[in-house]
Amino acid sequence: MKRSQNSIQRAVALRYNDEQDATPKVVAKGAGSMAEKIIRIAKERNVPVRQDPDMIQLLSGIDAMQPVPSRLYQAVAEILLYIYQMNEEKLGITRQESFIQSSAPSDPPADL
Repeated sequence: MKRSQNSIQRAVALRYNDEQDATPKVVAKGAGSMAEKIIRIAKERNVPVRQDPDMIQLLSGIDAMQPVPSRLYQAVAEILLYIYQMNEEKLGITRQESFIQSSAPSDPPADL
């Protein structure tokens, strides 16, 4: 991904486990080196990373470990569907984690 010199990379990590969570949650977010760390951890854990600057803008206003507000359910549902479809095709599993890049771990790693 090419970035302009004035562009700062940002990332948001979502978690949704229908057995634990009433709603999806933002579990980590950051800009610059923190965003790079979130994305690196996602890739190390084979969690799909999706570039979506518009969604980053919407989700970055939510504090970490807070649920996604109902006004964003439709947009987040589309992301989760994308992740489920990718996992079914590539991994043969359903993993309820999503990283969005511009976007992140089910439980934030201890080193974040």
